[in-house]
Amino acid sequence: MLNNKIKTLPQYLLPQHLCSRLFGKIANSKLSWLKNYLIKNFIRKYHVNMDEAERQDINTYISFNDFFTRKLKRGARPIDGDHKAITSPADGTISQIGTIQNGQLIQAKGRDFSLTALVANQALAKQFDGGNFATIYLSPKDYHRVHMPVQGVLQQMSHIPGKLFSVNNRTAETVDNLFARNERIVSIFKTEHGPMAVIMIGAFFVASIHMSWAGTISPARAKTVHDWDYTNKNIILAKGDEVGHFKFGSTAIVLFPANTMTWQQDMTAGTSVMMGQQLGQFTTA
Repeated sequence: MLNNKIKTLPQYLLPQHLCSRLFGKIANSKLSWLKNYLIKNFIRKYHVNMDEAERQDINTYISFNDFFTRKLKRGARPIDGDHKAITSPADGTISQIGTIQNGQLIQAKGRDFSLTALVANQALAKQFDGGNFATIYLSPKDYHRVHMPVQGVLQQMSHIPGKLFSVNNRTAETVDNLFARNERIVSIFKTEHGPMAVIMIGAFFVASIHMSWAGTISPARAKTVHDWDYTNKNIILAKGDEVGHFKFGSTAIVLFPANTMTWQQDMTAGTSVMMGQQLGQFTTA
């Protein structure tokens, strides 16, 4: 644990937002030699499977970010068609999964964090207290688009400013309230079984988050929460539809109310999952 704390210390000292903005400029560069160099080295280092990419030729990508947020071939991620199935919103590893007890979610072994702090809205937090959550960590090698676990109608979205700590396991085990401290976007949907939250957590080097209905939202210099009301917009997203994508590795959290669903028993911390794979099922009619 002490070793992990020492390794995460630089994250407290570095100007997180400035570093992320500078990285964003490099990642968005359209210089052919630079973006090709970055893409080739990234594929080699992280063993990226380009066979499943919609565009396999790296020369077709205009920037490193264009490659990083690449789409997959049609059918590369089958969506579980069971009407009651709740599917993974992303490729990645389950960081933690379980129930929300006394307004607390598990961040790592022996380390919890506040639901109210996560969504920055006490009334909203009450809707999910006693319910279920799943935290999916998207490593750099993973497909970086986040999709709907079930069909829903968009109700609201909040952009909550914050830090940009890394969200890997080492940081989750050492930084208190990590996911409630980092910059994030909270999207609330109405489903047949009650509300659902899909939360996209920013991280170190995540220069921005792109939402399907709102475009790109960059890390804010202002410290106030920005809310959008979509209750009268009739924005319906089917299971498997894209919610948004990260400009670098990060985390997605999904929340469900109490007494509406259960997670599959084999879905535990450390389990690798793919977008569209069943994580759990609704228990309500």
